[in-house]
Amino acid sequence: MPMKARPPQRLRHGCAVALTSGAVLVSGTLATTAQAAPTRAMPTRTAPVKAAVARTATVKAPSIVAKGGYVMNDAAGRALFAKAADTARSTGSTTKIMTARVVLAGKNLDLNAKVTVQKAYSDYIVAKNASSAHLIVGDKVTVRQLLYGMLLPSGCDAAYALADTFGSGTTRAARVASFIAKMNATAKSLGLRDTHFDSFDGIGNGANYSTPHDLSVLAASAMRYSTFRSIVDTKSTRQTVTTKSGGYRYMDWSNTDNLLTAYPGTIGVKTGSGPEAGYCLVFAAVRNGKTLIGSVLDSTTEATRTTDAEKLLNYGFSR
Repeated sequence: MPMKARPPQRLRHGCAVALTSGAVLVSGTLATTAQAAPTRAMPTRTAPVKAAVARTATVKAPSIVAKGGYVMNDAAGRALFAKAADTARSTGSTTKIMTARVVLAGKNLDLNAKVTVQKAYSDYIVAKNASSAHLIVGDKVTVRQLLYGMLLPSGCDAAYALADTFGSGTTRAARVASFIAKMNATAKSLGLRDTHFDSFDGIGNGANYSTPHDLSVLAASAMRYSTFRSIVDTKSTRQTVTTKSGGYRYMDWSNTDNLLTAYPGTIGVKTGSGPEAGYCLVFAAVRNGKTLIGSVLDSTTEATRTTDAEKLLNYGFSR
């Protein structure tokens, strides 16, 4: 399905991400602080992306299969590589980075608050043939566990539960709509000018898109939250949830991000895929005190999106 209401393409600029509170990027590394809602990150544009890359080019840029790619370095968000970095494309489940970002930015957030799994969430998974955290109707799971279930196995049921819980309104449809509105408001506040969401999980209706540049900036913002950073850096987890009868069960979730195993120093962030999106990956890694964050959109397979990301990381770390 073609994407609707896509904004006109325009050349974007090197993006400075202000990381001034919460867990932050400092001199290219991640520093851990409390889980407080941070000062808003606003991109500062000082020079075109392509010009910024050209000025610093000392090593031949890699060729990637993905139709779009971007990688940036350090707290200033200096562009190191850009391929169609400002071309809006379907994002698949990388959308869930924003879902988590909206939840974690909420005031008085209680990560241990319990949410009862509704039948609507499992019905949605079946109807959409969507990726699942295999939540069981009637179980009580914490907000933190829903974040794990959404970000590791890419559970659309967990994403639905979060949108339903943190949206506003008297009906489920109203709550989900208000949550998506928060996603778009957050995108605007972060200066993501070529980004729009019409879903909480990436299964959109033709108007769910972003760019490699914008997703990288979003990831940098999300990584400022210690909870987010801890979750996306987790390869697998076993969570104990409360059943409807008051007993308990174990939920075992594994991360869909193969880069965590394939590339030393990887610290997240999120995979995505779909008929429109192809294979996508937003990634972050640390080497010798330097942090890189980037994205590849619309690669051809799981293997190629991983290889594309590895190429961009190797290139970025060589700069």
